[in-house]
Amino acid sequence: MGPERGGDSTHPPPVRPRTPDVTGERATGPLRWVTAALCGLLAAAAAMGIAELAAGVLGRTSSSPLPAVGAGFIDLTPVWLRDFAIRHFGGNDKAVLLIGLGAGITIAALVIGLVSRIRLAWGLAGLAAFGAIGVIAALTRPVAEPVDAVPSGVGALAGMAALTLLARSARPFLIAPPAMGEAAQSTATPGDGGAIEVSDAKGGPQRRPKDTEPGSCIDRRRALLTGAGVVGVAAASGAAGRVLLHRGDVSSARADVRLPRPASPARPVPAGAQVRAPGMTPFRTSDRDFYRVDTALTLPQVDPRDWTLRIHGMVARPVELSFEDLLRQALIERDITLSCVSNQVGGDLAGNARWLGAPLAPLLRRAGVRGGADQILSRSSDGMTLSTPIETILDGRDAMVAVGMDGEPLPIVHGFPARLVVPGLYGYVSATKWVVDLKVTRFATDRAYWTRRGYAERAPVKTFSRIDVPKPLATVRVGRVAVAGTAWAQHRGIDAVEWQVDNGPWRQALLAPVPGLDTWRQWVAEWDAAPGSHTLRCRATDGTGHTQPEHRTPPFPDGATGWHSVVVTVT
Repeated sequence: MGPERGGDSTHPPPVRPRTPDVTGERATGPLRWVTAALCGLLAAAAAMGIAELAAGVLGRTSSSPLPAVGAGFIDLTPVWLRDFAIRHFGGNDKAVLLIGLGAGITIAALVIGLVSRIRLAWGLAGLAAFGAIGVIAALTRPVAEPVDAVPSGVGALAGMAALTLLARSARPFLIAPPAMGEAAQSTATPGDGGAIEVSDAKGGPQRRPKDTEPGSCIDRRRALLTGAGVVGVAAASGAAGRVLLHRGDVSSARADVRLPRPASPARPVPAGAQVRAPGMTPFRTSDRDFYRVDTALTLPQVDPRDWTLRIHGMVARPVELSFEDLLRQALIERDITLSCVSNQVGGDLAGNARWLGAPLAPLLRRAGVRGGADQILSRSSDGMTLSTPIETILDGRDAMVAVGMDGEPLPIVHGFPARLVVPGLYGYVSATKWVVDLKVTRFATDRAYWTRRGYAERAPVKTFSRIDVPKPLATVRVGRVAVAGTAWAQHRGIDAVEWQVDNGPWRQALLAPVPGLDTWRQWVAEWDAAPGSHTLRCRATDGTGHTQPEHRTPPFPDGATGWHSVVVTVT
């Protein structure tokens, strides 16, 4: 019999290829780019999490990539940018820096993911480069050791492994119905250049770009499971690293410290030292509100049981003291105002506290300072160095190695277990926190962190006054208005404060009493305010007869100066 109409008994109909049993999602172009970007982000998260875990295992907080790179960024920051950050963000400058670094890492991770879609090796190279940056940043810290390279290196390897897994899980496969006389089979294998293989009716292979194949799909289940696994590893390792790093927290050790009574107590603060005016600055600054300007992105955790202070260099007899040795000294207690060289005219980077500590001059005399020495190069536990002129320690002022602040052990953020306090100098040459080392040397021989960046070697505090109330751009009622503020010239004292309205005559303000020359001094005046917009100004005169100059100068290189003014509206 002949063949049936419409058929061929010798050529059976083609068999439709079986579709893989997966949950697929159509892999359109935009979807694949978004997926690739997310792969880069997840890989970076895994890298950061594993690096944090490695830092925690090693107990090296500063070697974690984010703090290490952030610290390196601070070191490279030009003076104008540093002052801009402090002026606009104050004590929040470090948080802003970390947020900025986090945003930069996020953007870089997205870019790495995108380039890895074009070629995986490019993405892997990007992660390796970021790991190298972390390693270099960690190894260039002042107290770095070879082990500090481990967290960034291990993190980079983990990120590269994660990116490889994520890229493979997100690679599209082909689900396509066969054309007449053609059987389609997908062979999406690594290194195939983004192409799929199709067998024609004769069995010959033909390659087609995936991007142009209408049946290209992503195995959504596999991609989601892989992504979830990477997220889990990143979160778990990061959290574990944080927990391990907190092993070194010294809060409990601080709580156990019992400070002895001072051999020389502070004078009582006179009644009236605090000006009674709404909104006026407190005479004594609380620990929480005391300004903080330093370069430490992670607070050094120094256990007082392990702490030592070494005095060496140009001395006859090097001295080393434990924390218990320090507490056995004849401690003094003093009210002293500290101020930052970065403080702008009218700024609030100053604070007044009652400090307890060991006098520094007797410790230097015990070591025997050799002739020709003119500097104390102090170093903190994280490697920061500050320089202090020796004459300001030996001239009779109450320079001390402080262990207490306002009746309590030093807060960790303010230098626990010990810091330097030298009245009359800006903090960058006098107030080393977490201090562990004092080297007697010369300015010509050793340069400290800030002096290497162009700041002055000797930085006596400049005579300074500001208006605290009314606030700038305030609206006040017609009639009697309190004008009040704060002035300081540590170790010289404030003898007078004058104030002025709209370029009118200068008027004497009433000065509040103070316990000594080393604290700020509050002042107050009464103003018979008339309607309109008015400019108020102030200027101070210190104990040497020097009056605060009119012209404003910036903080760099040795502190800002100039008259402070505020504009108010009277209604």
